[in-house]
Amino acid sequence: MSAAQQQMPWWQKTTVYQIYPRSFLDTNGDGIGDLPGILAKLDYLADLGVETLWLTPFFDSPQRDFGYDIRSYSKIATEHGSWADFDKLLSAIHSRGMKLVLDMVLNHTSDEHPWFREALRRKDSKERDFYLFRRGKGKRVPPTNWRSMIGPRGWQYDEASDEWYFASFLPFQPDLNHRNPAVQKAVLEICESFCRKGVDGLRLDIFNAMYKDPRYLDNPSSLRPLPSEDNADGFFQRNLYTINHPDSMAFAKTLRSHVDAVPGGPRFLVGEVFGPPSLLRQYCGESGDGLNLVFLFKTLRTEFSAQGFHALIEEYERDFADPLLPTWVLGNHDRARYIERVGDDPRRAKVLATLQLSARGVPFVYQGEEIGMTNLDLPIATALDPLAHFYRFVPPWLQTKLRRHGVIINRDECRTPMQWSADDNAGFSAPRTRPWLPVHPNYPWINVATQLGDPGSLLSHYKQLLTLRRKLPALHAGRLSLWHPTNLPHSVLGYRRQSGSESVDVLLNFAPRIVEVSLPAPRQKLYSTHQESLLLDGRRLRLRPLECVILAAPSQGVGP
Repeated sequence: MSAAQQQMPWWQKTTVYQIYPRSFLDTNGDGIGDLPGILAKLDYLADLGVETLWLTPFFDSPQRDFGYDIRSYSKIATEHGSWADFDKLLSAIHSRGMKLVLDMVLNHTSDEHPWFREALRRKDSKERDFYLFRRGKGKRVPPTNWRSMIGPRGWQYDEASDEWYFASFLPFQPDLNHRNPAVQKAVLEICESFCRKGVDGLRLDIFNAMYKDPRYLDNPSSLRPLPSEDNADGFFQRNLYTINHPDSMAFAKTLRSHVDAVPGGPRFLVGEVFGPPSLLRQYCGESGDGLNLVFLFKTLRTEFSAQGFHALIEEYERDFADPLLPTWVLGNHDRARYIERVGDDPRRAKVLATLQLSARGVPFVYQGEEIGMTNLDLPIATALDPLAHFYRFVPPWLQTKLRRHGVIINRDECRTPMQWSADDNAGFSAPRTRPWLPVHPNYPWINVATQLGDPGSLLSHYKQLLTLRRKLPALHAGRLSLWHPTNLPHSVLGYRRQSGSESVDVLLNFAPRIVEVSLPAPRQKLYSTHQESLLLDGRRLRLRPLECVILAAPSQGVGP
């Protein structure tokens, strides 16, 4: 490894594993996952090969949006544990050489937050200006036409004061007024306090909604019915004044400077943002002094084909060229599990996992992806997810269609308990406990324990790839160059990762048929999704249906 690569900050080379604590492991028999449950599975995660854990919110909350409606950052929700549990977990993570990232909800609070309660109680309170309260245009007419990110009107009426407050997401999550210096100071102090505790990074929830235009102008109309991963406009509105405001991008630099100033770094900031990559890179700053990373979600709707991902890599390499890095995301707690998008086919899942863990960038793996956990079809009428309540009118056939395109309107379906074993409740809770969400009925055959003993399992695939990724600088720190499509069969995506003299080729066959690839020089096989080798000689490779291979030149001494 070159001296420059040795000096790369740890986060540029890491793999992040997302934990939804409520659904990870229940240790006290209340049906809800907790911090001791994460502690109990640290050895599993270390053995899997992930280096960084991202925990979604576990702070004090009414749990109407299951942690994303925070009432207090100074308390931990009793169902998740205590500060003593957190301190023990953080110490155990660090003792294993791993890192911890916490989810920060800075755009809004719960409507039960003391600030908001005081803002409602007294119109003349200082807390009133902590939120976006405005007089309407007329009787019961909101101040602007701004919609929430989920479609309905974003303005909520406060009858007592005859004013409106804005909520970018759900009505009980009022947006903070970040133009108020007291709010900004409080938010920065919260982030700094967790850094001083030893946290290694922060994930920033809906960061692109932090600032709105101070003129409170109506958003222009649009023909787009729904937003997408690369276009935040939707619900027939162009979100010109509410999403991706330049002041949100400027705040990224302010937050970064405060986090960097806390001793014990480096740390990283990753923002949940939506829009085209060429726009989202602006959150990182022209000189790299903003967010370290932003989530790129185009993978969620890229067609399963060599051409689709070739174009996506080209776009990422252009818009997030060195020293910036793209992120690789297949799913999360808000999105349909990715295996359904590929027909619940573990072979196709292995293709996407290989791409995610071998392309240049930082991969984010959502709990259960490593074993191929699937969405659970749950009735929207009985959903616990508050988002689903707005979409109860959507017929089941349309829900299924949307889910196969990565869009989920009942997030319960991708948040079901982690499937650890074939025991009752999938090993998530004690046998006589009722989990907060139903366990998927396929847990007897899709679970960690079963796949641990199967060398051909999806779990084994993740473990081997993660081992190889850590071992080879070319895979975790090297530059990427795409093979020209004319040099490959139509169904094959190829790219080279190179670090110094170490060169690694990745070839992915997206087709359910055998194809043959001519290699530019003799290569040595490092890894394949298939057991037996079909490397015919040093210059010809036969790829079987949906096979992925990683190759290296024998002369470079990079063996399996």
